[in-house]
Amino acid sequence: MTLRPLLLVLVLTARLLAVDPTIRPLIDLAPAGADAHVVSNDQAQVQVAHAGTGIAVTIAPGPNRYPGVVIKPPAAVWDLSLSGHLEAGLTNTGSQPVRVVMRVDNAGDWKVSPWSTALIDLQPAASGTLRVYYGYDWGKKAFPLNPAKITQVSLFTDTSKQTRSFLLTSLASAGPPGEQPPIPADQVRIVPDQGIILAAGSTIDAASQIEANGAEATLVRAAAEQTLRIAWSAGQGERAVRFKPASGRWNLRAWLEVRVRIRNAGQAAVQPRIRLESDGGASDWASPAAPLAPGASLDLAVPFTASSVWTGEKDGSGNHMVSNAVAAISVGAAASGDARTLVIESITADLPVAHPPEWLGQRPPVPGEWSKTFDDEFDGTSLDASRWSVSGPNYWDKLGHFSEQNVIIGDGVVRLRVEKKRGHHDDDPSKPETDYAEGYLHTFDHWVQRYGYFEARMKLPSAPGLWPAFWMMPDRGQGDRQSTSNGGMEFDILEHLTGWGPNRYNIAMHWDGYGKEHKSTGSDRIYVQPDKDGFIVAGLLWEPGRLVYYGNGSEVLRFESPRVANVPAILMFTMPTGGWDNTPLDDQKLPADFVIDWVRAWQRKDLAELPPGR
Repeated sequence: MTLRPLLLVLVLTARLLAVDPTIRPLIDLAPAGADAHVVSNDQAQVQVAHAGTGIAVTIAPGPNRYPGVVIKPPAAVWDLSLSGHLEAGLTNTGSQPVRVVMRVDNAGDWKVSPWSTALIDLQPAASGTLRVYYGYDWGKKAFPLNPAKITQVSLFTDTSKQTRSFLLTSLASAGPPGEQPPIPADQVRIVPDQGIILAAGSTIDAASQIEANGAEATLVRAAAEQTLRIAWSAGQGERAVRFKPASGRWNLRAWLEVRVRIRNAGQAAVQPRIRLESDGGASDWASPAAPLAPGASLDLAVPFTASSVWTGEKDGSGNHMVSNAVAAISVGAAASGDARTLVIESITADLPVAHPPEWLGQRPPVPGEWSKTFDDEFDGTSLDASRWSVSGPNYWDKLGHFSEQNVIIGDGVVRLRVEKKRGHHDDDPSKPETDYAEGYLHTFDHWVQRYGYFEARMKLPSAPGLWPAFWMMPDRGQGDRQSTSNGGMEFDILEHLTGWGPNRYNIAMHWDGYGKEHKSTGSDRIYVQPDKDGFIVAGLLWEPGRLVYYGNGSEVLRFESPRVANVPAILMFTMPTGGWDNTPLDDQKLPADFVIDWVRAWQRKDLAELPPGR
């Protein structure tokens, strides 16, 4: 930066601070030559020019995945520690919609993503302000960016077959230090106190929380109680009434059903039905076996689990509702020639009583001539090295490293522990060093089996931001041993994100590699209630052409296809940080343990074409 533009920046900054001390421009975009500070990241695709009040950026079609511009500080870094975010004034000057991403960088290894990001979508001729809050990516807590050491700011788009352009009119730091991004209204999550949604002491706002849809819906208050009265006129259709949260969504992740107390306050019998609606889809409609007589009451349970087991992506089976984003409770009544009146006396999220089958943990869930081929109760004082290994590549976590010290045996269980502890991967000084130590457990080079029944009893952690899993990977014993192509398949028997709460996990199958030919299927809405000690038993029945998954002894997912793996597989237990739909990691909640009580496998005689293990 030459002396004259630098003086202009200082003068302009001083003037703005006199008006609003929270806004601190990084560069002055008005004078001629200001475009020298905004540099194209691809000279062939991105053109930069001064345009009176700002910097014009034109992006032509091309191969660059992230075409845009880079803005660097006049010295080594910008010190923005007196602010909470960086904001850019932008105008779409093209004829096509444009998505602009702003990234604010610290120095460091790109593998740990040392930056904060946000984006804005602008229609042609539209203007807006794009704000990046330090320490946040896309509104979620991420890399702990140091605002005192900003090395550069990038503004870029994605690939397109059409030319796009935008005008950068301002770039300034603003807001108080430690500022957090505002939560969009639809991302607000309300956790009902003790699960109570509507009951004595609750307060409901009819104007914002009730959609009558042509029925008559009124709130009735008597003493400390508030109830919802719904009336349908004679001959009127069902016209379900929707009862919504005061804002955002209900987070019901701590429960597995909603119980609704209903009273028939009319003169005719009524067949009520209720379902839960969420960002991911709706639950099944719940309805009593017979119409509710006049004056009668009942408790109707609306489970999160669907009546049908998932059998495929496109057949509509399985669970659709996501418990941490419930948007509404719909109340309907079957159409009738009579007038109908229902009173909703209470709505409460609940955990039902669990009734696991007697065979759980003792044998496979289907008949046959079975023999046990693997059984580790972890009752000793050390891990059985003839069965298990605790080191290997980490493909899943940029923040953590595997350490033998984080695989802990004792009290009849093995614990995979995550803790904030800097160290080298696999405890090897020649390997990369990261800030979080993790436990890892697998049978590679020790034990494999093709087909059979595989089961483990596990207690999931509750600390946010963790990703424990019980899964299997192919092992051919030679060549590309763990390839999921050519008959191989990854089985995710239990894959849990702690942000979902203790009762939900994912089941998935992956095959044909992890590149452009990759294929996968499964469900991330498997609901299973832990037992009284907090444990879940997850199992997989693997047969030629068929996979059946079990949660606490109940079938929860089934996949039948000629593509089902025919390659032997190993057992694996991992707990990296992160995941695709998780809450941010919280160091204050660490260390946290993924507890494994036992692991068992059985083989059916007619499927035992290969010996179980090596």
